[in-house]
Amino acid sequence: MEESSKVIHAIYTDDDILMSAVKKVKAAKYHIEEVFTPFPVHGLDKAMGLAPTRIAITSFLYGITGLTVAVVMMNYMMIQDWPQDIGGKPSFSFHHNMPAFIPIMFELTVFFAAHLMVITFYLRSKIWPFRKPQNPDPRTTDDHFLMEIAVHGDGKDLQKLLKETGAVEINLVDKAH
Repeated sequence: MEESSKVIHAIYTDDDILMSAVKKVKAAKYHIEEVFTPFPVHGLDKAMGLAPTRIAITSFLYGITGLTVAVVMMNYMMIQDWPQDIGGKPSFSFHHNMPAFIPIMFELTVFFAAHLMVITFYLRSKIWPFRKPQNPDPRTTDDHFLMEIAVHGDGKDLQKLLKETGAVEINLVDKAH
């Protein structure tokens, strides 16, 4: 296999040691392909140099979509299609009945934002039903942390650096494409 298809898997047992190692590896100008952790590690994305996520913007847009659907739906059903006099309060205009509509607007805003965000997250992360797991080491779902680094050349200097950063295990593997 080509040299560029080889990666080193450095395994750590503590998230603080992992963070320190990521900073040292980035400072040494190595490219970290991926880091697998059993839980989110605060600041890891910044230490790896990842771009900020735009998922909050999509969540806001999904919420606005839900609010728009709620307003259009209630205006059509309660004002235009079948206005009713409920409890002595006639439904002849939307703005007069707004206080009664607020819970529905809130619920549909949250419903759209939550459900569409889950779908967006799964699609963006390429996690869908029946997909084979991509995790290189099952211990990273329990209590270990794995840093995957591309190898160029023999990788001896990189392995030495990783050992100095506190890696408990270092494996050179062929990455399947």
